[in-house]
Amino acid sequence: MKRGPAIVIAICAVIIGAAAASAEVARVAAEEIPVPATVAVPAGGFIAGSDQAERDAAYDLDQAAYGHDRTRQWGWYDDERSRRRHHLAAFAITRTAITNRQYAAFIAATGHPAPDVKPETWRGYRLIHPYQRTRRHAWRGQSPPPGRVDHPVVLVSHNDALAYAAWLSTESGNSWRLPSELEWEKAARGVGGRYFPWGNEYDSGRLNSHDGGPFDTMAVGRFARGASPFGLLDPAGQVFEWTATPANGKKGRPGRYLVKGGSWDDKGCGVCRPAARHGRPAAIKHILIGFRLIRE
Repeated sequence: MKRGPAIVIAICAVIIGAAAASAEVARVAAEEIPVPATVAVPAGGFIAGSDQAERDAAYDLDQAAYGHDRTRQWGWYDDERSRRRHHLAAFAITRTAITNRQYAAFIAATGHPAPDVKPETWRGYRLIHPYQRTRRHAWRGQSPPPGRVDHPVVLVSHNDALAYAAWLSTESGNSWRLPSELEWEKAARGVGGRYFPWGNEYDSGRLNSHDGGPFDTMAVGRFARGASPFGLLDPAGQVFEWTATPANGKKGRPGRYLVKGGSWDDKGCGVCRPAARHGRPAAIKHILIGFRLIRE
């Protein structure tokens, strides 16, 4: 049947209107997703790793804080990269670690298991923290622990972090992933090879560590004075963060990935330096480990 101009115009209007409505629905849905804020890290060279002077300074900090030299005896920092210059392309990385609030949208949308750990699993990790301490971080069903929605999400495995990144990529229209060790280190340290995000001198007032913190996670972003030169918040202390880099050094074993940054239960805080590296099994769900992401 032949259609007149008026009918054709009307049909086109309906199609255009439907497309616009669909786009609006997609836009609103995207806005409802708590997309993490990012900071830009420009392309260029930077210094990564440490030399013996930095490692000795880290061991001295630990010994002063703990009253013993076990980290030196155990060679905690001996496996760090040798201090040298690297070059990376530009990238954007989340300003803070992913929070319980942000992770909750993922749990609600996908039904992915919420952050928690079973007593027998926790005992199998053979950690110094008692199982009861995990309860304050464990979720209640699909809900974050009360009063902790803006704390970094913990009790998440490496695969949990990857699953969140994949979901966020689909829902936001951008590509998200875990940072490599070098990307994380540049974002946390700047380009000049400083020992800590703010300089070479340790200052317990610039981070959430056991030196002055509550021996617990805190809401992200509380330590503006501890920001990196690029504006990364909580790059030292608070929680260790998963990276995409396998732990293949002298102490590396298959199925382990590097975590960076130190945590709320560390003193000293030699392990809170961006050059420090620590391998953990990919499957572990730890109260000291969270993550942040890179947006591509």
